[in-house]
Amino acid sequence: MPEGELRGWLALRLPQVEQALEAALPVRGAWPERLAAAMRHLVFPGGKRLRPALALASAEAIGADASRALPMAVAVELIHTYSLIHDDLPCMDDDALRRGRPTTHVAHGEAQAVLAGDALQALAFEVLLGAPGVDASAVCFATQELARAAGPRGIVGGQVDDLDFDPTCADAKSIESVHARKTGALFVCAVVGGARLAGGDATSLRRLRDYAERLGVAFQIADDALDADGDDACSYLRVAGARGASERAEALLHEALLALEPFGARAEPLRALARMGVRRSE
Repeated sequence: MPEGELRGWLALRLPQVEQALEAALPVRGAWPERLAAAMRHLVFPGGKRLRPALALASAEAIGADASRALPMAVAVELIHTYSLIHDDLPCMDDDALRRGRPTTHVAHGEAQAVLAGDALQALAFEVLLGAPGVDASAVCFATQELARAAGPRGIVGGQVDDLDFDPTCADAKSIESVHARKTGALFVCAVVGGARLAGGDATSLRRLRDYAERLGVAFQIADDALDADGDDACSYLRVAGARGASERAEALLHEALLALEPFGARAEPLRALARMGVRRSE
């Protein structure tokens, strides 16, 4: 799928995500105003919505309508936003800007940022568990994937190891382990969970998991390569340099695309999203 076609595909699919996010987030007066404002701060306007797009594309890869994966698309975006809010806190990365605007704790205060992140995480599970017209076993499977991605085996565990990372002992394996949990886990959840909600069978889910695991790590290594200074402790640039990081990201991308071969043309959006994510220039 050429870049222009991908843009057209996104232009058709992502408005569904925006509408579903609006429906999930609190309306004025429904919840404490300060909490609602802090929760919405980074959700709207959002980033590129790559994770929701992956969820929708995974549904299409198995021959289903993209809308069947919408609950997972919303849930992963809420979890992703919660993780960014908490990542930015002074006790974590202490960042002042996110998505071109002040971080949540800068705009709304630390306490509200912590509570907003907590609320977004809880809301993600509420959205997923309340998915209408979905087989209960599929909802259970997807919810377990989300919990695994968000918890100690995923984002939280990856963040702990990132905070404790000793750059003097850095090697490719340890860095990729952090990337696989802190970043890749939510990619896997989006792809596999979205496909399961859409009716994917065990064989399809296994192949999609292979794709997403490799893409998640490749995406973060590519992100490392965009940081010319490589000043993050847990950066692939520390062990391979910019060229080595780019080569490793490309190798993982190739493996991810190979995993999609059995899906044929139906997986073109997944292929295009992978190329976009790994080969982006900013």
